[in-house]
Amino acid sequence: MSQPAKLALEDGTVFTGLAFGAIGEVSGEACFNTSMTGYQEILTDPSYRGQILTMTYPQIGNYGVNAEDMESGKIHMAGFIVREASRVVSNFRSEGSLDEFLKKNNVVGMTDIDTRALVRRLRNNGSMKAVLSSVDLDDASLVEKAKSSAGLVGRDLVQEVLPAQQSLWEEDLSPWIKMGDKTRALASRKDQDLHVVALDYGMKWNIPRHLRDLGCKVTVLPGTASPEEVLSHNPDGIFLSNGPGDPEPLTGPIETIQGLLGKKPIFGICLGHQLLSLACGAKTFKLKFGHRGANQPVLDIQTDKVEITSQNHGFAVEEGSLPSCLEITHRNLNDNTIAGVKHKELAAFSVQYHPEASAGPHDSEYLFTRFRESMDQQKGAAV
Repeated sequence: MSQPAKLALEDGTVFTGLAFGAIGEVSGEACFNTSMTGYQEILTDPSYRGQILTMTYPQIGNYGVNAEDMESGKIHMAGFIVREASRVVSNFRSEGSLDEFLKKNNVVGMTDIDTRALVRRLRNNGSMKAVLSSVDLDDASLVEKAKSSAGLVGRDLVQEVLPAQQSLWEEDLSPWIKMGDKTRALASRKDQDLHVVALDYGMKWNIPRHLRDLGCKVTVLPGTASPEEVLSHNPDGIFLSNGPGDPEPLTGPIETIQGLLGKKPIFGICLGHQLLSLACGAKTFKLKFGHRGANQPVLDIQTDKVEITSQNHGFAVEEGSLPSCLEITHRNLNDNTIAGVKHKELAAFSVQYHPEASAGPHDSEYLFTRFRESMDQQKGAAV
């Protein structure tokens, strides 16, 4: 880790550190995540496409990586920055080091910088376009590249993370999630009496694992599927997944959701939440520095309970544009932005955060059960 590396922001700030992972140069939006653990799940979350992520927790990599904790088939983010990349890996589940994992996935990393100073700048001034390089170390050159790089607004990043074809999900929820919780272990269902079509815009794998655990057969379709393609599978419910980037350019998926509303119960999370809101007539806006971490407090307005949630998004639904058909169900308690909505007349609801929480707290698992109950209710009414 003796080779130098530099991060240049579009405002002219340059940070110098040491390279780890792959050697190279990447551009992307500089952002940060406040989670203390779960770096492998964060790295493999497709929602980070086009971003250079900094972890605020100082030491990352101490428990290594393993095949079971993957949330997609590879790392999708552009670059990865930590204060200290642990040189020691110590965990009985570990199958390799973080440095090896980044090299295998050709992801450029940097360590040994003052991440507090970087995060403070991003928090105060907002997320910025950036370039991370271990090959070009000229400050002026890097800053110019950062200024001229593509941002996230207006880009369709979903096209870069879509699955190539439809598939039937067959992987179970990890037993680690249920360990020590007898009630949670008994809640698992294996009958698969309901069928969910999941529209994949960059879906984390723990989502279909949860749906399968609730007794759902899960057919995964690319997020570009048409309403006719979705309904040809005769699903009992439709799930709208998370995904990267700006939701407003995704006119195809928005039109698809408009064609599905009222046909089957719908549940969306993260990007799926934004797309459902857009399909109903709302607008979205870019947050100053986003919500990224496993410690985001959310109020469930219906129950008056606070849940600690895992979040990863840089855009949100604009409250002033919310149509009369949508009701706010959840709020982010850090900035009071909309964290959940439901349709007042149709079986459709969504949240801005990640109830599958991989990694993160399990406070919001009830939302999968709520989706199951919505499907049960509509299926029973049709009999």
